[in-house]
Amino acid sequence: MKYLLVLLLLLTGCQTVPVVAKFPQAPTTLQTACPELKPAPDNAKLSDITRTVVENYSEYYQCAETVNGWIDWYAKQKKLFEELK
Repeated sequence: MKYLLVLLLLLTGCQTVPVVAKFPQAPTTLQTACPELKPAPDNAKLSDITRTVVENYSEYYQCAETVNGWIDWYAKQKKLFEELK
């Protein structure tokens, strides 16, 4: 009788609950991850304006590559996650 009670408790206590894992959404803070570009100084010489433009271009393209790399990584991870289901 004792074993029957233990067996009954074990069988009823071991029910499986379906767990559905979802892939996390991309954070919205990624859109503001890049710093703002620098404005050209007032009454600046052409060399100062050129320097500011070059710095802004390099900053923009570096940030664009970082964001595009993250987007590519995220897409690949999501595809792998969905293939495992």
